[in-house]
Amino acid sequence: MRIRSAGLAAGTAALALTAACGGGGEGAEQPQGSMVIWADPERTDALQTFADEFGEANGLDVEVREVATDTIQSDFVTAHEGGSGPDVVVGAHDWIGNLVQNGAVDPVQLPQDKVDALNEVAVDAVTYDGQLYGVPYAMENLALIRNTELAPEAPESVEELAETGAQLKEDGEVEETLGLQVSQTGDPYHMQPFYSSAGGYLFGTDDQGNADPSDLGVGTPESVDAFEKIAEFGEEGENAFKRSIDGDNVGNLFTQGKTPYFVTGPWSLASVQEAGVDYDISPVPGFEDGGDAVPFVGVQAFFVASGSENKVLAEEFVTNYVADPELSTALYEADPRPPALTAVSDELSQDDPDIGTFIDAGSGGRPMPAIPEMDAIWDPFGKAQAAVIGGADPQQAVDSAAETISEEIG
Repeated sequence: MRIRSAGLAAGTAALALTAACGGGGEGAEQPQGSMVIWADPERTDALQTFADEFGEANGLDVEVREVATDTIQSDFVTAHEGGSGPDVVVGAHDWIGNLVQNGAVDPVQLPQDKVDALNEVAVDAVTYDGQLYGVPYAMENLALIRNTELAPEAPESVEELAETGAQLKEDGEVEETLGLQVSQTGDPYHMQPFYSSAGGYLFGTDDQGNADPSDLGVGTPESVDAFEKIAEFGEEGENAFKRSIDGDNVGNLFTQGKTPYFVTGPWSLASVQEAGVDYDISPVPGFEDGGDAVPFVGVQAFFVASGSENKVLAEEFVTNYVADPELSTALYEADPRPPALTAVSDELSQDDPDIGTFIDAGSGGRPMPAIPEMDAIWDPFGKAQAAVIGGADPQQAVDSAAETISEEIG
């Protein structure tokens, strides 16, 4: 999955990362007149052209360094602690809590006209404790992609989806009711629309709208009710949610016509299009007797490292170049996800309607909580969901997860 926060790297790796990932060995400094940007493999090449232009305009060398997607956050924190981090890092908004806690990033001052040009949800996502900590450039959320040959109409509810899928399965047209990755250990990100529709929540919010770790939703009566509803569609119920479907096989189930529905994000569109599936996109439906399905919204952003030796220029790059439509378009072409710049997403939607459709499908979504305590949720909560889908008692599963999460949060 793409959205989960990585845990902090072990202290034993600090020396190696200081030498290998930063600007040099212990005590080394970046050469005067240089700037380093860390980015994942999907964005490195697209960024380098704009980094070169920025460098030429400001008389410095700008290197865009490729860092593995799965480790870039933890590598950044470790390099920061060793004094060898980059000047700018590109990553997910839900890193912010950990990065702020570790003193690794600074707030950015973005002019109001540039703020107004961005999608409001994207701005909310990079706002932490009332301050803007990054400049967003792309967004992503879950939606329901359906094979229109198998399911011409978008389902209005989970119940309708399950009924249609079950009938197609009974008729021998498909193998699975729904393509939803659950796995043996669960997947809270993909289950979130259903959990929220059934009344569950992860954290409450404080007066500033931030997730409040003192108000843990896991273990409340609402979470038990939500798990009971999820169980109704699990393996001992409607059999729509299944542990045998995971991130490794869910895409092929849909592209090979073995399921009519696919809960996924914009990252799957290329494979669906390549397979020649006739498809449409709609919001993930909620339960008939529940609330709206509220998916997580993930945002990709640029952050200014607090340890940057070229902080003025790093801030200049992040606040001016990142908000440039040309860069936004280039990053979209490198990794097609809806741009955070409203004008760019509107323009691109004219040629690629899927962009607007995905944004619309996530219009009721909420940014994934960016607090450090969110890291304590994923493993125990996912395992509890998987257990309930497999037939375990919802109350016991919720209580066990709540105990583990509470102990981890402290």
